[in-house]
Amino acid sequence: MLGTIVNSIAIIFGALLGIIIKKGMKEKYKTTVMDGIGLSVVIIGIMGGIESNNIILIIASIVVGSIVGEILDIDSKLENLGNNMEKRFGKGDSNFSKGFVTASLVYCIGAMAIVGALESGLTGNHETLFAKSILDGITAIIFSSTFGIGVAFAAIPVFIYQGIITLLANSAKDLLTTTVINEMSAVGGILILAIGINILGIKKIKVANMLPSIIIPLIYLTILNIL
Repeated sequence: MLGTIVNSIAIIFGALLGIIIKKGMKEKYKTTVMDGIGLSVVIIGIMGGIESNNIILIIASIVVGSIVGEILDIDSKLENLGNNMEKRFGKGDSNFSKGFVTASLVYCIGAMAIVGALESGLTGNHETLFAKSILDGITAIIFSSTFGIGVAFAAIPVFIYQGIITLLANSAKDLLTTTVINEMSAVGGILILAIGINILGIKKIKVANMLPSIIIPLIYLTILNIL
């Protein structure tokens, strides 16, 4: 769990540093910086999305996962959680919920979170999560300089998500093959691309409702191997 703990702490410290920077930043700079973040997230999403070797599986995963997510209404539940935390901890910060949800999705979706947590649980090698911690910490500085303190609370879902994968690593190692991780990461890349579109204000996409899409390649390829 060391890698996940360090990752969570890096997000908190990065967010707090971003809050300090935010106080001296003019509004026009915040807008330009956020546009830059949005574009960067879009590129990260594209790079992740093209990792797939089975585009039909990716499309099917997005469709099926989105339907499941809409039924469960994950987006509303996550937003309500953010709003409740905003009332308790936000102290009038109108961007608290947006920062919490956006940062949580960015930090939890992607290959480094899955692979790093698996390595941590299976071999005790935390290098991938340490590298992710640096990246997440830097991103937290930028996010919180615009979104505010809500970004720091993204450390909670990161700790839970990566912690669960780490603890279940031995049980999941046979299922999470390189092929499965690549396809899951490709779906994650598309969701990250959607997050970038949201940040840029091009269109409001319910990314959280698409989260079940990530596990569809795992389910499909596991069944395929059994058959």
